[in-house]
Amino acid sequence: MAEAAEKKLGDPIIEFKDVTKIYTLYKNSREQFKALFFKSKKYKRHKALDGVNFSIRSGESVAIIGKNGAGKSTVLKMITGVAFPTTGSVKVKGRVAALLELTAGFVPDMTGRENISFKCYVLGLSEDEIKDIEQKVIDFADLGEYIDQPVRTYSSGMKMRLGFAININMNPDILVIDEALSVGDAAFKKKCKDKIREMISKDITVLYVSHGRDIREICKRCIFLQKGKVIFDGSMEETMSKYPEFGR
Repeated sequence: MAEAAEKKLGDPIIEFKDVTKIYTLYKNSREQFKALFFKSKKYKRHKALDGVNFSIRSGESVAIIGKNGAGKSTVLKMITGVAFPTTGSVKVKGRVAALLELTAGFVPDMTGRENISFKCYVLGLSEDEIKDIEQKVIDFADLGEYIDQPVRTYSSGMKMRLGFAININMNPDILVIDEALSVGDAAFKKKCKDKIREMISKDITVLYVSHGRDIREICKRCIFLQKGKVIFDGSMEETMSKYPEFGR
């Protein structure tokens, strides 16, 4: 059975090779600005990642876990192209949809419908692709008449629903989720999880950062980070056996 499941996975779609990331931390914004022009000794260096190696293949569902400060967010930022390694290499193939800052990028005075087109355009979709997914996004968000109202009239929950609906329907090759399933009521959460399972069944790669039981429901593999290093990489069953505190 395990061998059959293995054959369904595709080629590597994400590769981290000996990745180290060092952030320069300044005492305040003034010192950071001065450092643009003069050498400064008033800073600290923080090693967020330290020689990280892993490879994720097309169609895998992988949880990335670890305590705060373990390096999870830095890994996600590199996969989404927001941050880059200090040393080492990161290779990502295909379109990435990131369920991170779900409400970022909305224009308050534009309607929900207009924001769908605008945000999809910013995310790199063509006009034909936007037309193809617009109704799917509207149906998934299920905002009723509010879809044609300015986003400034939306509650934070409504904006998150719209952001989730856009990202999850943009036909990505890789879906990155960071604690995003706190969106909406129980029925909407179920719809989100069902959609993610459907995407996994279609060989879309899913990376999920969470401290909740959701990781056990969705992911087959787990990468455990601690102080910027990978200390375990294996099946979800093995991970929960070794580190049961992360499955509670």
